[in-house]
Order: sequence, then C-alpha cells, then structure tokens
Amino acid sequence: MTNFIGEFECKLDTKGRLMLPSSLRKQLDPAAQERFVINRGFEKCLVLYPKNDWEYISAEINKLNQYVKKNREFIRYFYRGATELGLDGTGRLLFPKRLLEYAGAKKEVVLFAHGNRIEIWDKKAYNNLLTDEPDEFADLAEEVMGGFDNQDEDGLS
Repeated sequence: MTNFIGEFECKLDTKGRLMLPSSLRKQLDPAAQERFVINRGFEKCLVLYPKNDWEYISAEINKLNQYVKKNREFIRYFYRGATELGLDGTGRLLFPKRLLEYAGAKKEVVLFAHGNRIEIWDKKAYNNLLTDEPDEFADLAEEVMGGFDNQDEDGLS
C-alpha cells in the first residue's frame, strides 16, 4: 500500500483541473498506474486514493453485512460521488464539479497527503481547521494513541 507524506498548496484551473505535484507522483505506487478514485471525505474535503489502494478499501467495505441498516447507510455515503480519475498527458487531474462544490474548493487548495490517501481541502477551510487545533492536543494524543503500548490499564506490563 501507498504511504504518502506531505502538504502541498496548489491551484485549480478554471476547468477544475489540478497539476499533481511531482513529489507526490514520485510517491505513487506503480501498481496504481496513475489511476485514482476520488470521493467525499468525512469532513468537508475530498479524498483521493490511488486506484490499487481504493480496490483494497472497497473490498473491506464490501464485506460489511448489508442486512444491517447502519452498514447500508455508511456504504451509500462512503461511495457517494466516488469517481475514477486518471492523470492527463500533462500530469493533471480533472475533478468533478459536484465534488469541488461539496468541498467548497474554488481556486486555491491544499493537498494533505498521509497514509494511502490525499485529502483535498479548500485552502481557507484547511487553514481554519489548523487554527482550531484542540487546546489539549496532548490529551487527545494520549486518548487516541495511548493503547499502542504494551501496558495494561494499571500501567503494568
């Protein structure tokens, strides 16, 4: 699986195309063959997955029991707007207008690359997100990451 890293400020052209930064293209797994799938993120952003990573994620989602209502709702929302994209001859991606509207992305965007995905944020929304960092980030980190050590609840190994 891909392991992207980086934060990139980019501009959309008037047709909704974005030049994928060369440093991101270099991180792309050759198995993706410069093919991507884009969909709505959990917040007001878009998420771009290399095609091969999307296939893995999609296979996991398709294992959900569709007789459970919450699973069906999640599946519908997750796949809503999902669109396959490919780089054109000059290394640009053409984003669907409907998805750009969802994210509020007009001209300036930030690509936040982490793990197997690239989040695409309207620049202003991304900057607001970062200024709203939790006051108690250390507490949040402990809550989220604290379970990764070899200690039990009493602090004993």
